[in-house]
Amino acid sequence: MRSRLTGAERGIAVRRAVAGDAKRLTALVRGARAYEGPYAPMVAGYRVGPDYIETHEVHIAVGADGRRLGFYSLVLDPPELDLMFVADDAQGLGIGRLLVAHMQDRAREAGLDAVPVIAHPPAEGFYRSVGARRTGTRAASPPAVMWDRPELLIPVV
Repeated sequence: MRSRLTGAERGIAVRRAVAGDAKRLTALVRGARAYEGPYAPMVAGYRVGPDYIETHEVHIAVGADGRRLGFYSLVLDPPELDLMFVADDAQGLGIGRLLVAHMQDRAREAGLDAVPVIAHPPAEGFYRSVGARRTGTRAASPPAVMWDRPELLIPVV
């Protein structure tokens, strides 16, 4: 059974990403089991570059041991939760919820009342569990994305 401790109680902190985090965040994206099989081509060559980190609100959940457990990227103009990944072995520990709550705080500070996300289909249930509501479907756009994706709106509460 998983612990019900909050992120802070486990020694997990969320901090702004820096350019030096780029390689580890790229590895987290490319190694995600959620993107195996038919989804693999979407992340095979994906790169979270230092320029991306410096341009957008990229924040990382870091364990007490310094390990990067997950991250998100909030694009402010136009608003969108562009990326959100949690390390496979850290899923189910509340890291995703911690990151969403942090993202909502940052969005509120930026004057937003909701944040759209075009989700990876298997992640829709997670987003709905944190209060997102489905607003539509983004059609596949081959060759980059070969499947339809749910469009959701995460309220900033």
